[in-house]
Amino acid sequence: MTSKDSAIGNGNAETDSAQYAAQYTVIIIGGGPAGLFCAIRAAGNNPRILVLEKMPSCGRKLCITGAGRCNLTHTGTMAEFTTHYGDGGKFLRPALMNFTSADLLAFFKDRGLSFVPDENGKYFPTEGNAKDVLSILLAECDRAGVEIRCEETIGAIEHTDGIFSVKTANDLYTTDHVVLATGGASYPVTGSTGDGYALAGKLGLPVTATGPALAAIIMRDYPFRDLTGISFDNVPLSLYRDNKKIREVTGDIILTVTGISGPGALHMSRYVLPGDSLHVGFVVGGDEEGARQKLTEAIADGKNRQVKTVLSEIEIPVRFLLSLLELSGIPRDATCAHLTKPDRNTLIRNLTDFPFTVAGTEGYATAMVTRGGVARDAIRQKTMEAKTVPGLFCIGEVADIDGDTGGYNLQAAFSTAALAADAIKLKLIGRNQ
Repeated sequence: MTSKDSAIGNGNAETDSAQYAAQYTVIIIGGGPAGLFCAIRAAGNNPRILVLEKMPSCGRKLCITGAGRCNLTHTGTMAEFTTHYGDGGKFLRPALMNFTSADLLAFFKDRGLSFVPDENGKYFPTEGNAKDVLSILLAECDRAGVEIRCEETIGAIEHTDGIFSVKTANDLYTTDHVVLATGGASYPVTGSTGDGYALAGKLGLPVTATGPALAAIIMRDYPFRDLTGISFDNVPLSLYRDNKKIREVTGDIILTVTGISGPGALHMSRYVLPGDSLHVGFVVGGDEEGARQKLTEAIADGKNRQVKTVLSEIEIPVRFLLSLLELSGIPRDATCAHLTKPDRNTLIRNLTDFPFTVAGTEGYATAMVTRGGVARDAIRQKTMEAKTVPGLFCIGEVADIDGDTGGYNLQAAFSTAALAADAIKLKLIGRNQ
């Protein structure tokens, strides 16, 4: 036992003699993709890297990403990537430039796993199995001599005189470096329950308000619950708060029994709050002004034909049109020629700028990621190290970073893991010189 090792006293001499504080170079909390990759990259010639995972096995959330196929990353340049993380894009730039999507794909290709992009630019394993990604990460940890201990729930982390003491229900470990890679709070069944936020807070780091993101949006007084499954491609969504537009996105949406889902809705869910007004256009493609012009011309040319028939020809589903006509106070058999100007304006407004009131999102059980987390201004942008707690690193979703769907969140996990690992290696080299 070294001078840094200490017994844990619990009143049981037999147990006390078997328990001790083991010294590690790096302890990584969380066995997801960020934690495992950080361990692999930090290993090198560094002795004793430990990954602590509270679940019986690592990477459970990774195995369900992309419906079990693992959407690892996306096409596009790293400059384009930064636009997919909201206000966190600028913060992520050093990490993304240090370890790019090309670097990530090359890491797996060098180990026999190829990826191909789909028609939307999302990269998936050629064989379409997320477990292949996890298998490579675990094999690389084993090759590098990384120690992984599962079913180790963290009770507390203490920092004294530059040494971290990590207490679990089973043991006490000490280390010079701790990496929080606990993920967020989405899909709690996989073990992602927001533990890292409490651990960071107890170490003095500020944590911004967290909430489910990339989840379906639930609406108050929702009028389309009988139209579940109807979808619209590439339509505009605008978010208003206190009568001020604060966000715009364009994307595909699907009507659900309680609100809207689909890529466009998921992206917007990262920003919505209860009480916000979310305006949706239902005319496929184009901006609001162009949609108004298209509808005005279609109705004018429709003459004695029924409105529902004319508008269905510009890719608006008939079932949806019938519901919207009723909401607009227009008979379902109304003809274009007999449509009054006020009725026409109401209908066009509802088709191009329909206002919903946000009740919230579906919640952590189905949300893909968590918004909020360890505050970005508490983390060094070029190393992922906490500014006020030397040796503590926050990577992946535990930090206040969340991206669009399409592989952006996994890319951020790997890139921040690489940045932290590189910083740790540099610190160790400097210490040993």
